[in-house]
Amino acid sequence: MQPLNPPMIANAGSDADAWRARDLAVLWHPCTQMREHVDHGAALGSGDDTLPLLAVARGEGAWLVGHDGRRTLDAISSWWTNLFGHAEPRIADAIARQARTLEHVILAGVSHVPAVELAEKLLAIAPRQAGREPLAKVFYADNGSAGVEVALKMTFHWFRNRGVEGRTKFIALDNGYHGETLGALAVGDIPLYRRVYAPLLAQALFAPSPDAYLCEPGESPADRARRAADGLRDLLERHGGEVCALILEPRVQCAGGMRMHDPLYLKLARELCDAHGVFLIADEIAVGFGRTGTLFASEQSGVQPDLLCLSKGLTGGALPLAAVLATQSIYDGFLDDSREKAFLHSHSYTGNPLACAAALASLDIIERDDVIARNRATSARMTGLAAPFADHPHVADVRQAGMIVAFELTRGGDRRTPFDPALRIGLRAYRAALQRGVLLRPLGDVLYWMPPYCVDDDALQLLARTTREAIDHAIDEAAACA
Repeated sequence: MQPLNPPMIANAGSDADAWRARDLAVLWHPCTQMREHVDHGAALGSGDDTLPLLAVARGEGAWLVGHDGRRTLDAISSWWTNLFGHAEPRIADAIARQARTLEHVILAGVSHVPAVELAEKLLAIAPRQAGREPLAKVFYADNGSAGVEVALKMTFHWFRNRGVEGRTKFIALDNGYHGETLGALAVGDIPLYRRVYAPLLAQALFAPSPDAYLCEPGESPADRARRAADGLRDLLERHGGEVCALILEPRVQCAGGMRMHDPLYLKLARELCDAHGVFLIADEIAVGFGRTGTLFASEQSGVQPDLLCLSKGLTGGALPLAAVLATQSIYDGFLDDSREKAFLHSHSYTGNPLACAAALASLDIIERDDVIARNRATSARMTGLAAPFADHPHVADVRQAGMIVAFELTRGGDRRTPFDPALRIGLRAYRAALQRGVLLRPLGDVLYWMPPYCVDDDALQLLARTTREAIDHAIDEAAACA
C-alpha cells in the first residue's frame, strides 16, 4: 500500500488552497449548508475553524488524492456509487471505446447496441420468484430519483389505462428515502429533506418501518418485521382500493441512518401486495449490485418485485444512469392505439451509450472477479473490526448488512437518549476523520462504512482506527464547547 500522505510536492498546499477558493467562488454544493465551508465557527460553534472542503485531483482505487498530494480513503464510495475503486481501467476503457463509436443518440424511435445488451443482461440477472411472472422490460433514466419517478408514474398510469380511477396513492415506509425530486420526496419520510417542500408534495401513506433498531426489549428483528407487516396490513385493509404501489428499500433504509431490517419483512410485504392487488416497487438504488451480501437485496427474501429501481453502482460509479425493470404485464398495459395511453416519460440522455457501456463493463467485472464471493470475505473482516465498537460508551448499536456497517452514536450508549442535535456530534466526527485521511459522511449521528469493494486490509484497519478516534474526538470536543 502506498503511504497515506506522501511528502508534499512544491507549492502543492497553495495549489489546493487555490482550488478551494475557486470552488467557493462559483459552486453551490449538493446536500450542503454552504455556510459551514465559508464562515469560521458556523459549523461547530468553535469559532476557530470551518468544515474542510476536500480538493480532489484524482482517484486511485479506494483513495482520493488531493491537489496537495494527501490521500484520503473514500469510505463511503462517493455516495454509495463506486463499486470497484476510482479510475477502474476496465470501465474507463469501455467508456473510451464507446466514445469513439457513438457518444449519444435519442432513444425514442432509435436503438443502439449498449442499451440493448445492458437490458438483456439486467433481465438475465434480476431477482426471480417461483411462480411469478419475471421482470421482462427495462426503462432507462438518468439517476436514482428519476428512476423512482418512472416507477411511480408507471404504476399510477397502468391502473388509469385499465379504467381504474381511484388508485392515486402510494404507500411508503416510515424513515424511508427515495430521492429528492418532488415525486420521490413525496414517498420519503426524512423530515430534513421533506419538511420545507411538504406543501408541494402528493400525499403518500406511511406504514411502520421494520427497522430492527426499534425492537422492543426481548423482540427479535423477525418479530419486529412481523409487527411492521401487521401495520402495513392494516393500512392496506383501510386504503387498498386507493393504492397503486408500495415502495420500499429492501434490507437497509440507507439515508434514514443505515437502519436495517430482517429479510422476512419483504416476503410478508410481497404477500400483502398480492392480496390487495398493489404493485411492489423495490428501490435497490443503493443496496443493489452486491452491497448487502447478495447481488440484489431482494434475493435474501426470495422475493421478486413488480418493478425494480437500479442506479448508483449500476455503472460502477463512473457515469449517471438508472434502470427500471418491469414485468411484461405492466408493459402490456401501455400498448394501445392512443398515444395518451403510452408512457410519455423521457430524459434527453435516456439510455446514454457511454453510461450503458460503463454498466456493461461493471456487470462483467462482477461476474469475472466473482465479486460477491470476494465481498463475503471483506465483509467478514469488517465484522471483526467493527465488533469492538459495541463496547464503546457512546455507541448504542453496531449493525451490518454485507459491505455496509453502521454505528449509532447516543449519549451513554442509551438508545432512548440521542445526543442534542446542537452538539453536531456526527459533523465533528466527520471533520476529525477527514483530518486523519478518511472520508466519512455521517447521517446525523450515525457513522457508517460503505467502502469500494477493492478496499484492502490496511485500509480497513485505518478506517476502524480513524472511526474510533473520530468518535472520541467528537465527544471530547463537544464537551469542551458545552
